[in-house]
Amino acid sequence: MNVLGVVGSPRRGGNTHLLVSKALEGAREKGASTELVLLGDLDIRECDGCHACWKGRPCPKADAMNALYPKIAAAGALVLGTPVYWYGPTALMKAFIDRFVYFNAPPHRAEVRGKRAALLIPFEDGDRATAKPVVDFFRRSLRYLEMEVAGALLIPGVTRRGEVARKPDVLRKALRIGRSLA
Repeated sequence: MNVLGVVGSPRRGGNTHLLVSKALEGAREKGASTELVLLGDLDIRECDGCHACWKGRPCPKADAMNALYPKIAAAGALVLGTPVYWYGPTALMKAFIDRFVYFNAPPHRAEVRGKRAALLIPFEDGDRATAKPVVDFFRRSLRYLEMEVAGALLIPGVTRRGEVARKPDVLRKALRIGRSLA
């Protein structure tokens, strides 16, 4: 089993990075191999709907997403982490998910069908409802691709970089999510 963790925050060492890393640690404890992808370190351009992928051609965007497609296909499960930015995922995560149109193409649909994904969503606001649009975005997008959201961990009220490191209960939950994916 391979678990791919994707950090949609631009902050290295931030709450999202720590949470996804902790979930991957849990997956490794159960024998999974893991890989961490920091979207902030990559150049992923927007999808322009050209549908080259639908016609069996490679995506014409010469960017990092082309290297991620086989990693996503090879993963048994995904850990997707993003903070809430204006009631949505970060632009980094949105561009990443927008490019999943590749997996909606008939030649690639089976590469993600049935995969499980866990969501890790820290955010500043203390109201859990603030994260609802982000959770809905992932649930609808992944369900459309016949993927399963295996769990969502919402962490309200975190405002400072790395603050979740001082929340052992949250870290234990992230660890359990990773274990459950493996």
